[in-house]
Amino acid sequence: MATQTDLSTYDLIINGDSVTAEAGEYFETVNPATAEPFARVSQAREPDIDRAVAAAAETFDEWSSTPPEERGRLLNAVADEIRSQQERLAQLETRDNGKPLSHARSDVETCARYFEYYAGVADKVHGDSIPLTDEYVDYTVREPLGVTAQIIPWNLPTNIFGRSVAPALATGNTAVVKPAEQTPVTAVEIAQLASKVGIPDGVLNVVPGYGREAGAPLSSHSDVDGVSFTGSVPTGIEVGKSAVENVTNVHLELGGKSPNVVWPDADLDSAVDSTMTGIFANAGQVCSAGSRLIIHEDIKNEFLDELVDRIEAMEIDAGEADPDMGPLVSQEHFKKVTDYLELGRKEAGDPLVGGEALNRDGYFVEPTVFDDVDSDMRIAQEEIFGPVLSVSEFSSEAEAMELANDVDYGLVAGIHTQNMGRAHRFARDVRAGQVYVNEWFAGGEETPFGGFKQSGFGREKGLAAVDAYTQIKNVCADITPK
Repeated sequence: MATQTDLSTYDLIINGDSVTAEAGEYFETVNPATAEPFARVSQAREPDIDRAVAAAAETFDEWSSTPPEERGRLLNAVADEIRSQQERLAQLETRDNGKPLSHARSDVETCARYFEYYAGVADKVHGDSIPLTDEYVDYTVREPLGVTAQIIPWNLPTNIFGRSVAPALATGNTAVVKPAEQTPVTAVEIAQLASKVGIPDGVLNVVPGYGREAGAPLSSHSDVDGVSFTGSVPTGIEVGKSAVENVTNVHLELGGKSPNVVWPDADLDSAVDSTMTGIFANAGQVCSAGSRLIIHEDIKNEFLDELVDRIEAMEIDAGEADPDMGPLVSQEHFKKVTDYLELGRKEAGDPLVGGEALNRDGYFVEPTVFDDVDSDMRIAQEEIFGPVLSVSEFSSEAEAMELANDVDYGLVAGIHTQNMGRAHRFARDVRAGQVYVNEWFAGGEETPFGGFKQSGFGREKGLAAVDAYTQIKNVCADITPK
């Protein structure tokens, strides 16, 4: 087992400097494939949050008044630097999170793409002219919120760092980032790269730590002007309450229990591929995972036979080996998922495939499929956040829609069919923030993302993020001769 002297050390990033937390405490991050630590990380607490917010507030006027084209050039430089370090960052992401190396490489590229995309947006944020009578000129201006807080989850740490931070900086805000305690390493690394290419000191600060000791003081800080949180519903509710108490702009991207509806006229090979990707990518640790397969009775048996064959051929291994699926992120989460596997057996019987933890070091579980799952079962209603698929069947369009909407979540939904009228009716009637047609995870950095119902509110990605990170000022001038 690695000793503390073998571990890389990561400190806070405040005002452009790498600094130790005021209390001098460190915590260890663990490689999920081995259950052994690989890094020591400085543990932020409330005094460190105060320092980071103060640094962001102090540099806000400078950064917000920087010409937008210059902000864009700097964000493009960040994107280039991330790409130049892609392999190193991906290796760190895999050791921190456990995901397959190819997935980590993709996440690093996505992070770079967010910085590149919003670099192009920076000088295109503008208001509108509003026609009134001849006596007035009226127009709007979009202005940055101020100091923004980004609370990043552990499942896609590099990806969501770019998704949240890049639009905030592009629109003239400064940022204080609290990465998840399970996966803080790449956030520190990217902040250092940003400083290297010329992002001014204080614009981007990173404060790793635990939720109650670092996340809560950040989301409730009176000098924070906007909060973006991605994570669980209970924590999101607490973040929302804190923001409301300070009358702070808040965006919440919370859980999902997303339906994947497959019709007989679908391309079945493509639909099986899409189902596999939707539930087993990142070991199912994705808020937009397609965790509920709702399949037409006429093709159910044929589809499930092919699905099970594909699952049984999957390679499960450490992320560094670039398998089909890696481990879960932590011992705590491993316990949660294996408890759901036990619950699934009680509710739905033995799974068609999987259902066990693997007898090896690390936090590995088998990809699992439960059949004949009723909507009132907990495994159909609750977000497991693991490689566990529940299967229900339908016979009519109305029944499929009822099943799709019969949960408290509404993040994404998918449909596989060649009937575009049916697809568009589904998109119209399903209660979800994003709809995939014939491909799970369709779309990219340009497409707005966020949920309905318990999946949260507000949108990130695409130009919708400009709304999330700016506020509108109206100017009305009386131009009548005096």
